[in-house]
Amino acid sequence: MILVDNALKRREAAGQPLRVALIGAGFAARGVVQQLLTPLPGMRLAAIVNRSLDKAERLFDEHDRPAAVAETAAQFNEALASGQAVITSDVQLAAHSEHIDVLVDTTGQVEYGAQVAVAAIAGGKPLVMANAELDATVGPILKRQADQAGVAISNTDGDEPAVAMNLIRFVQTLGLRPVMAGNIKGFLDVHRNPDTQREFAERVGQRPPMIVSFADGTKLSLESAILANATGLAVTQRGMTGYQVEHVMDLPQRLNAAELLAQPRVDYALGAQPGNGAFVVVYSAEPIKQQYLQYFKMGDGPLYLFYTPYHLPTFQLPATIGRVALFGDAAVAPQGPPIADVIALAKRDLKAGAELDGIGGFDCYGVIEDAHLAARDRLLPMGIAGGCRLARDVAQDTPLTYADVDLPHGRLCDRLRREQDQWLQEQAGRFVAEVI
Repeated sequence: MILVDNALKRREAAGQPLRVALIGAGFAARGVVQQLLTPLPGMRLAAIVNRSLDKAERLFDEHDRPAAVAETAAQFNEALASGQAVITSDVQLAAHSEHIDVLVDTTGQVEYGAQVAVAAIAGGKPLVMANAELDATVGPILKRQADQAGVAISNTDGDEPAVAMNLIRFVQTLGLRPVMAGNIKGFLDVHRNPDTQREFAERVGQRPPMIVSFADGTKLSLESAILANATGLAVTQRGMTGYQVEHVMDLPQRLNAAELLAQPRVDYALGAQPGNGAFVVVYSAEPIKQQYLQYFKMGDGPLYLFYTPYHLPTFQLPATIGRVALFGDAAVAPQGPPIADVIALAKRDLKAGAELDGIGGFDCYGVIEDAHLAARDRLLPMGIAGGCRLARDVAQDTPLTYADVDLPHGRLCDRLRREQDQWLQEQAGRFVAEVI
């Protein structure tokens, strides 16, 4: 089942490594740079695009690699043609360069990430997204535009949606039916904020808002929405159930097979060992299969659980580069209009006139919801909330709606979101997600 490694080795032997432009220079980017500058067979880090050039330069400096600064297309292409690595603040240079084969977005930003995605599609460049914030907000419409342009687009291996998706594809080769999939979540408190998480963030070298998005459940919902949109697995209740079990392998005993067969779904295990990774629950009532699964210590059935006890996005992202650029094979990507959305709820009492600080902040947390219900009630997407100004007071733990806020002017993410919402409305009752 593993083809990418040998394909990349052939590219290396032929002297044709994939040339990668990395967008972003933060925590995730630093880990990817480490991998690409090792180097890995069949790919090279050709350029880093970042709005702050000094941060991009520091990533190359950590590895004693000189890099040229490019402000124009001529400078960019000339440097790459001569074998130099390049740093630039202009993503358009990378998206339209003949010396770049694939773009990788590690920004975690919705608005800027949208600009990167649109540039990649316009430039005909495959795009790997280590950007759950973007994918859960406007991923379906970006995938539609990419398909129309013949461009491959994917979220990254190693993040939980792709970990689960790889498990799903694996169990299908075993002739087993997936009926639930999701994250193994260690901790959840929706009211965590940058002050409560600052010390831990400093200890691990992360920005407090990113750590907050993990702790308050926003990232869990974003990743679950990505998985739902890629698989057709449903959101059966706002926020999902969240099963508290001692070990994730105990989960099947808590589940009702008939309910899962009637409505396969995304959900999560909370506080469960091994405390990390993703799982898929499968169904089989075939007596012979049950006999063999019991013999191989998978349980008595008819529900069985498979899991991966880790997720290593910065380590596994290069595999996605190979999958997308060489095979057009997405690790995880939307299959049509959205199945799930992530809506914003007030983390504290909010006052009219205040500007929302967005994902990982003091003001809001994100919760997964059925996309049709979110659209019906005009609920504000979490990925859109940052930068909006409140038009009225909103009480703690209340969902925000579009009527509660004034949107900033001129954002690309808002335009893409309107297109996606219109597409969802047009396809209501006509598009039926194929549940994987």
